Amino acid sequence: MGKILRETARPSFNCSSASPSSAPPATTSSTSVTDTVRGSHRFKITGYALSKGIGIGKYIASDIFSVGGYDWAIYFYPDGKSVEDNATYVSLFIALASEGADVRALFELTLLDQSGKERHKVHSHFERTLESGPYTLKYRGSMWGYKRFFKRTALETSDYLKDDCLSVNCSVGVVKSHTEGPKIYKIPIMPSNIGQQLGKLLESGKGSDVSFEVNGEIFAAHKLVLAARSPVFRAQLFGPMKDQNTRCIKIEDMEAPVFKALLHVIYYDSLPDMQELTGLNSKGATTLMAQHLLAAADRYGLERVRLMCETSLCEDVAINTVATTLALAEQHHCFQLKAICLKFVAQPENLRAVMQTDGFEYLKESCPSVLTELLEYVARFTEHSDYLCKHRNEAILDGSDINGRRVKQRL
Repeated sequence: MGKILRETARPSFNCSSASPSSAPPATTSSTSVTDTVRGSHRFKITGYALSKGIGIGKYIASDIFSVGGYDWAIYFYPDGKSVEDNATYVSLFIALASEGADVRALFELTLLDQSGKERHKVHSHFERTLESGPYTLKYRGSMWGYKRFFKRTALETSDYLKDDCLSVNCSVGVVKSHTEGPKIYKIPIMPSNIGQQLGKLLESGKGSDVSFEVNGEIFAAHKLVLAARSPVFRAQLFGPMKDQNTRCIKIEDMEAPVFKALLHVIYYDSLPDMQELTGLNSKGATTLMAQHLLAAADRYGLERVRLMCETSLCEDVAINTVATTLALAEQHHCFQLKAICLKFVAQPENLRAVMQTDGFEYLKESCPSVLTELLEYVARFTEHSDYLCKHRNEAILDGSDINGRRVKQRL
């Protein structure tokens, strides 16, 4: 790679104002969302035998529990709820225990099998479609459940009753609807400008506690900022093997403009204006700076900066710079950039011109293994070209085009 040169003159920039465009017609939207707020309660009934004979229509109540902003309770009727059943069945209900009007809900009542076989007796409306929709409870004391939930004689000889205890689980899903639309009131939040703030800190030099000497130039910086951004700087400044003299660290094998660009990206989190930095108003100078900055980013473990440089170099692939960029990509394991450069060089219209550049000589000396990969790319292009030529010739001979369509012969 070449040496970075600087000139005293800097390029000027002209900014043209964009003409205002007509605003599109306003479009608004909203969405109605209906869902269930679910909750459950476990109710254990001990002393079942003693509860018998309490009387038809009389119940044992669970503690009150809340779901969806309403209070609920489970009612268990040991002698049943209806006189006409003559205590043949036990009854089980869920009741609204708070004030409410038109509370819509889904329910599930489960009598738990206590044998471990998990053969629970479940009455649920969560998993099936209800023709009339969820149930509506209009006032406090409204109930949903089963008068003939279980025959008493069958219950008393089942695995649901163990040690004179029953265990009931009740699930409630309160149906609620709300409309989501654009917010009428909002407080705008300005975009983050932490990069600009850190950049001003770098430019002012306030609070700097470390400096770097690069080719005779001194750059002031802040240890915490460098350590937060770069694992290499972190180890150099705060690690167990940190430099003894951190007031002024000498940087070898790097040019001053490159280190200045590196500090710019560390603080601003964006690439600097390469032409302004080098003082050279040329595409080649921009590419050369990006190449050097990529190497510096890899040296200091700045992955995001390395990818920024890769993107910039991908956009500026050219005959006179692609060979040095390819060598750089190989040396710093930039696989995406390397693949783009190989494809560019392997094109027949580019290959001969690239081979005549000084960069190609540097590529042969520094990365000879890349030449093998380049030959493979060239072979692929050649095979593809031979394939197209073959099918074009066949089209002439048999009167078909390369897609197999018949074409009219010209005399």
